[in-house]
Amino acid sequence: MIRKHVLAEGLVQGVFFRDSCRRVACRHAVRGWVRNLPDGRVEAVFEGDPEGVAQLVSWARTGPTGARVDNLEVHEEPAEGFDAFTIR
Repeated sequence: MIRKHVLAEGLVQGVFFRDSCRRVACRHAVRGWVRNLPDGRVEAVFEGDPEGVAQLVSWARTGPTGARVDNLEVHEEPAEGFDAFTIR
């Protein structure tokens, strides 16, 4: 199991980024969480098998229809072992 911590900048709030992220995560059996930050970014943690996590990171580079991701920071961290994927 691996973990990626991502921060998405751009037009990422008010475009269903979090809900779309949750649906894509469930489809790829990825666990973790996603939340809006006060500065307009979206922060997320993806945990799961390397292929599933890679799919989520790739998706987060563009986000859902209507989003514009100008920058995506990706950091590798030790996995914690989440049970599900949640919106915070």
